[in-house]
Amino acid sequence: MSTNDVVIIGGGPAGLAAALTLGRAHRRVLLLDAGHGRNAPAEAVHNFLTRDGTPPAALRELAREELSAYPSVEIREETVIDVRPGFRVELSGGGTAGARRLLLATGLSDDLPGPPGAEALWGRSAFHCPYCHGWEVTGRPVAVIGASPARVRLALQLSRFADVALCTGREPLDPASRAKLLAHGVTVRDERIARLEATGGQLERIVFEDGPPLPRQAVFVVNVARRHETDLAALLGCATFTDGCVEVNEFGRTSVPGVYAAGDTARRATVPVPLAAVIAAAASGTVAGAAIDQDLLSADFGLPAFAAPKG
Repeated sequence: MSTNDVVIIGGGPAGLAAALTLGRAHRRVLLLDAGHGRNAPAEAVHNFLTRDGTPPAALRELAREELSAYPSVEIREETVIDVRPGFRVELSGGGTAGARRLLLATGLSDDLPGPPGAEALWGRSAFHCPYCHGWEVTGRPVAVIGASPARVRLALQLSRFADVALCTGREPLDPASRAKLLAHGVTVRDERIARLEATGGQLERIVFEDGPPLPRQAVFVVNVARRHETDLAALLGCATFTDGCVEVNEFGRTSVPGVYAAGDTARRATVPVPLAAVIAAAASGTVAGAAIDQDLLSADFGLPAFAAPKG
């Protein structure tokens, strides 16, 4: 079993960016990609400077092409099934790989609690992020599902450039929020939603259990983000939050020495939710990659720890 400087688990924007940073520093890197890209259903990546509108698969291919210029970086399409002490990684193909440092960049998956029909539209006309997909609904009739303060806030945000209806699904909506929505041109529908109806992957209307259907071209639904089946953070003993995200500091360090995390799967305690933006994931991978290189530099030459944690 050969030992790498770093094994990166996850081949999304965070893992790829970290591999680029480490490859440029002549670190021996093994990047393991199980192929579960969170944004794979989306037609395009948005809000990524110089790559706005690029299909997710094309962005990954561009990144891999760039990485091919760095001979110390190896990419394998394999799943990690276990991690042993000393960062010995057990692979789905039966092999093992060793590492001096480990970077978790496994990302998240999205569960959609409803309504029926949302999964078939996910990433095409059913969305969750106004920064990823808000511009594309400009001037179109859209719906926001839910009645929590966060859903009210989203409906008001979209009302600046779209025809918005808030569909509460019989969830309680406080009178002050209802009045504010109506005052800013947001329609409120309180009936229970039976299903979303679409043609060719594009939403056409929202059908309620009673009352007339609502023609809409896009819908913002509630998503529940979760980690992938193999809980590597738990196997390693990393501190996590109640939402399953790995706790990291500003350099991507976890609570376990030598283990780093980046991308959607990791966040700082001061950030209430994962940022869930492709460019943010890539940036966190770049930071973590540089921090890992500095960590190894300290170990190789007996130097003081880089940005040692306080306390």
